[in-house]
Amino acid sequence: MEPSCAQFLEKKTVLITGASGFLAKVFVERILRLQPKVRRLYLLVRASDNKAAKQRLHNEVFEKELFRVLRKNVGDESLSALISEKVVPVPGDISLNNMGVSDFNLLQDMMQEIEIIVNSAATTRFDERYDVALGINTFGPLNILNFAKKCVKPQLLLHVSTAYVCGERSGLIVEKPFAMGETLNGKNKVDIDVEMRLVDQKLKQLKKLGYSEEETKQAMKDLGLKRAKLYGWPNTYVFTKAMGEMLLGHCRESMPIVIIRPTIITSTFSDPFPGWIEGIKTIDSVIVSFGKGLLKCFLVDHMAVCDLIPVDMVANAMIVTAAEHSRESGSHTIYHVGSSYRNPVMYKQIYEILNRFFMESPLLGRNGLPVVPNVTILSTMARFRVYTSIRYKLPLQILRLLRLIFPSQIGEKYEVHNRRFNKAMRMVKLYKPYVIFKGIFDDRNLERLRIKNEGTEIDRLIGSIKCIDWEDYFMNIHIRGLITHVLKR
Repeated sequence: MEPSCAQFLEKKTVLITGASGFLAKVFVERILRLQPKVRRLYLLVRASDNKAAKQRLHNEVFEKELFRVLRKNVGDESLSALISEKVVPVPGDISLNNMGVSDFNLLQDMMQEIEIIVNSAATTRFDERYDVALGINTFGPLNILNFAKKCVKPQLLLHVSTAYVCGERSGLIVEKPFAMGETLNGKNKVDIDVEMRLVDQKLKQLKKLGYSEEETKQAMKDLGLKRAKLYGWPNTYVFTKAMGEMLLGHCRESMPIVIIRPTIITSTFSDPFPGWIEGIKTIDSVIVSFGKGLLKCFLVDHMAVCDLIPVDMVANAMIVTAAEHSRESGSHTIYHVGSSYRNPVMYKQIYEILNRFFMESPLLGRNGLPVVPNVTILSTMARFRVYTSIRYKLPLQILRLLRLIFPSQIGEKYEVHNRRFNKAMRMVKLYKPYVIFKGIFDDRNLERLRIKNEGTEIDRLIGSIKCIDWEDYFMNIHIRGLITHVLKR
């Protein structure tokens, strides 16, 4: 990376929220390896106290294999000393005022020292409870902005959003900020305060009616999906993230704001080493189910572009854009970080790659025999409904009739299969906007930044997305990373 980025980070004090998350820990590792002379990293995680926050960072961040290169470079003792010197654990909750930081002295130190604020905290469940998603994804960024305004020397607030705040738009999607109250379907403006009051009223109503915790949870999930679709978004996650962006843009005043909108984040491409990933991400649940032979049919448009971006490239873009826009009073810049515009890969290609990989390197089933995937691909929702009705729903209806005749033998079997079917259909509805997505994400702001730094490390870094060979990446990096780091095989 260009020396100016390392110079930018030297002696900087940075706050990073959601520090235990996948992207955030890659970002933290990148900073420590790129610039060990960073002054301080305040890492905010949800925890009851400082001891719990420190323990959580130790277990969920610094002990991860992600840090093996840094550990090898400096040694165990030196890395421990570096973390002890540079990292300050912060127990908190971004859905609360002052980010839930209750330690007065710690809060005062943060306000005096912090220059760069990076918000990567989010709940990413598509059908999250509406009250939870509003608290974290919508009002969380506002709470962080309000904290940033109280800081003595703030230079930038960088907020990680998602490219899919665009909803189900098609064609070229530009890097445009949301206006306050803007909706995707052009209907009545969304009033965020009204949405919060609606949530409060709904919770009081459910409590009055004596709903159980599980029933309340489902009711709040349903409310979130209902409100999202009312205004043109496909799910609660992207709706609440869009409203979070609105609040940042509307309330920023002179605070420089950078909003990073990554697409589908995947395993590391090269940095600190290829293939590191943690947990099952959006597309990975399909890959793993495919390899295990659990995926029997799938809704996807073969010719649609699947916009993927390795996590290390997102982390690098965050550092580059922070260096570019710090101290730009009142600026508000959006960056798409993805691949669909400059190096697209279609679902058809991914399907063919998965077939080849698992034919050549099959996973073993519980019986110890190689699994042979056999997936039926359906390109439209209409075809998917017809197929599932014949293949699954009709047998379920027969099972339901048999349950009336043989309740003791068939009853439990029917309930199990019915729950599985309903859960699968719910997941298909949630994923549908992405597997038949027709949009291409324009990334001209990142391209302008590359051209501005032509011939430098920044140029090669930002331009590297064009150099990804997707077949090689899936065959030799991503799927193997999933098998090694997630399936532990």
